Amino acid sequence: MSVAKDTAILLLVSDPIVRAIMKETLENVGYTVFPAGDLGKAVDRLKERTPDLLLISLYVEDISGRDAATYLRTKVPGLRVLMTSGLIDDDRLQNQMTLKSFEVFPKPFPPAEFLAKVKEVLQKNPQANLS
Repeated sequence: MSVAKDTAILLLVSDPIVRAIMKETLENVGYTVFPAGDLGKAVDRLKERTPDLLLISLYVEDISGRDAATYLRTKVPGLRVLMTSGLIDDDRLQNQMTLKSFEVFPKPFPPAEFLAKVKEVLQKNPQANLS
């Protein structure tokens, strides 16, 4: 899998083990990853670099992933967002029209499928899913 040179991903996942696994998977194919466990740390990471993609859990410590992603888009307009969730079959997720402006990818996922989805989202026009 070829990665565009110097592609940066802001990884906002509360669980440190899941965050570490996702970070390693992404870095192994050449992405630059800026991990964060909460929204405050994610905002701090934006001071270091403007990411090409926000990879975020549906639920982040003390805030929904949707609200966190919406807030981060106020800081980086047009930010591509890929949200992950283990609740993809849950009615709460399926019926949330508020997620329509975000890509949602169900967990668990094999690394190859995960990396393919990341690449797919990165290739989209960043303005395509804004609402």
